[in-house]
Amino acid sequence: MAKKSIEIMVGLFVLMGLGALMFVALKAANLTTTTNGETYTLQARFDNIGGLKSRAPVRSAGVVVGRVTSITLDPKTYQGVVTLAIRSDVQFPRDSSAKILTSGLLGDQYIGIEPGGDEKNFTPGTLITQTQSAVVLENLIGQFLFNKAADAGSQAPAEGAK
Repeated sequence: MAKKSIEIMVGLFVLMGLGALMFVALKAANLTTTTNGETYTLQARFDNIGGLKSRAPVRSAGVVVGRVTSITLDPKTYQGVVTLAIRSDVQFPRDSSAKILTSGLLGDQYIGIEPGGDEKNFTPGTLITQTQSAVVLENLIGQFLFNKAADAGSQAPAEGAK
C-alpha cells in the first residue's frame, strides 16, 4: 500500500512539472496574454519590419498598451502594413510616432509608440504616418565592415609614391 501511494505522489509531481513547463512555454511564446477590455485599431507602414511577429507587444514608456494583430505586405508600395490593437483607455495624439524596437541586444521586437503633442487624438483605423523601421543587426554589421574595408583601401599608398 505504501508503494502505491509513493507512485501516486511521484505521478502527481511529474504532472505538476509538465504543467509548469507548459505554462513557461506559453509565456515565452506570448500566447497566454489576452487583451483585457475594449480596443481600437491603428495601422502603421514600415519599410522593414525585421523580426516583428503577430501578437508582439505595443509599448509606450515601457508599458504594454496593446498588441500587433496582423502584418501584411502592401502590393503597391511593398511596405509592411502592421495593424495594432490599442487599449481603449489609452489615447495617443495624432502626431505620435511608431518605431520597431528590440528588447535588449538580441531580444524580441516590439512596437514602441512615442506620444506627440497634438491636442487631437488618433481615431480608430487611423494610419500612423511617422514611423521608423526595424534596425537589422546583419545590415549594420555589413555596413560597418564595408565602410572599414573602403577606408582601408583608400588609405593604401599609391605604388611608386615615397
